Amino acid sequence: MALRDTNLQKLGTETFDVLVVGGGVNGAVSAAALAASGVKVALVDRGDFAGETSQESSNLAWGGIKYLETFEFGLVRSLCLARNRLIRAYPSTVREISFYMTHPRGFRFPLWFVWLGAWLYWFMGNCFTRTPRLLSRRKMAREEPIVELSNANGGVEYSDAFLHDNDARFVWNFVRGALNHGCIAANYVEATSAERTADGFSVAAKDTVGGRTFDIRARLVVNAAGPFVEELNRRVGVETEHRHLLSKGIHILVRRLTPSWRVLTFFADDGRLFFVIPMGPRTCIGTTDTRVDAPDARVSPEDRRFVLENINKRLRLEEPLREEDIIAERCGVRPLVVRGGQAAKKGDWLQLSRKHAIETKNGVISIFGGKLTDCLNVGEEILEEVRRAGVRVPYPTQRWYGEPSEETREDFMHQARLMDLDALTPKTSSEPLSQRLWRRYGSHAFGLLEEIRADPKQAELLIEHAEYLRCEIEQARVREMVVKLEDFLRRRSKIALVVSEQTLRRASGLREACEILFGGEADQKYEEYFGMRVARSLPPPPPAELSRAG
Repeated sequence: MALRDTNLQKLGTETFDVLVVGGGVNGAVSAAALAASGVKVALVDRGDFAGETSQESSNLAWGGIKYLETFEFGLVRSLCLARNRLIRAYPSTVREISFYMTHPRGFRFPLWFVWLGAWLYWFMGNCFTRTPRLLSRRKMAREEPIVELSNANGGVEYSDAFLHDNDARFVWNFVRGALNHGCIAANYVEATSAERTADGFSVAAKDTVGGRTFDIRARLVVNAAGPFVEELNRRVGVETEHRHLLSKGIHILVRRLTPSWRVLTFFADDGRLFFVIPMGPRTCIGTTDTRVDAPDARVSPEDRRFVLENINKRLRLEEPLREEDIIAERCGVRPLVVRGGQAAKKGDWLQLSRKHAIETKNGVISIFGGKLTDCLNVGEEILEEVRRAGVRVPYPTQRWYGEPSEETREDFMHQARLMDLDALTPKTSSEPLSQRLWRRYGSHAFGLLEEIRADPKQAELLIEHAEYLRCEIEQARVREMVVKLEDFLRRRSKIALVVSEQTLRRASGLREACEILFGGEADQKYEEYFGMRVARSLPPPPPAELSRAG
């Protein structure tokens, strides 16, 4: 906690060019872009970083093929190019994956038309991914026998991308990058109100963990609070032209349903794309699209029934999936941006896109909407908006995103080979240890090599059913601002998504991990986490899992 405590002290005593409020993907990329460009920036979130919408996505970076149906060609083109950029910038983390779409008989568009749409999508993405394929029923039965084809006349395969790790980990790495460039960031800090001063703003803030209150002084405020943007603007006293409509989307995670590494794609009963997505040793299924009035949302029995009924109709399973097969759930509220008094009618609710809008008013830069695929564009637009607002940007062309250079990666791999690191890879692991450490930590993985050299026990798995080494838990304690056990299990890793609550509670090594992370508060943090899990009233998980979590 030393890093967070130090940053809390600096937040209350220093003056910043920009205060970013909200540590989801929009806030994280804003802070990373500004800090790398030499702007003095602070970042706070009233919960953990990526603790809301940014931890509940489909884990996909996709160009929005569905927006072709509403003729939003400019948006599709922009998102496809943004997807390509992420794949190039993060080759270890953002990887191309095929989408295997089943075409139902009687669908609103014939199969040949959907196939042409996939080719148009491919061309709009600069032919960056693998070429689309037209799939016959016979070919689909051979390649994916799990797909129910009784009501299908074929399919189409096209490509987009997915996150090898979870979305929240991807967001955290932007926060870590901002910290590396001098950003002062702290989670569990709530901006409660703001006053205008001669030099900008004095924002009243509260440490929701320790209870301390203090003021943060900044020339500009970037409101990146996601679905809570309007709430924060009311506190600051700003009225904007844009506003949000909110849509709840849920996913369920179950055992791995198919060994193939592709996204099975269907059209759900409501006409939306519906995915079966590989996630480590599990399968993620969803999503729903339910209009809600408030950002706080939970998975309802109706949501579970919708997902289970849809997937059981579309897959050939020995036994239908039931609620007791659910290992974990994801539930997020997507903020959809509209202008002024615009409202979505019942007939066009499903047609609203995930585009973003940035509006500056009275020294507050508000980010509306957006999606993970487009995050690099958001960071650059915020940097330009801050510059236009009169803040000096010393290094406007400084690269602020992406993995370290190929030379740095080769140096790491060379050192890993010299110490025969991959020989320590657990037999149950899905990839060599050197690749996994590089993907998660980039250049910070060199420090892990040093720890393992000094003490080979640091390469031992600590938490049963989870692919995390002792030295990684220590890294999380020192560098990753873990305040609660959930921060580590749900956001810095995806352990809580792929290991059931019952299995995790019984996992050997979890108590020891708590002691490393929290010292004398270990028991309190442990009980807090599992008490919170019970309060959420998840359906009963399966009795055991044999595979390990990434």
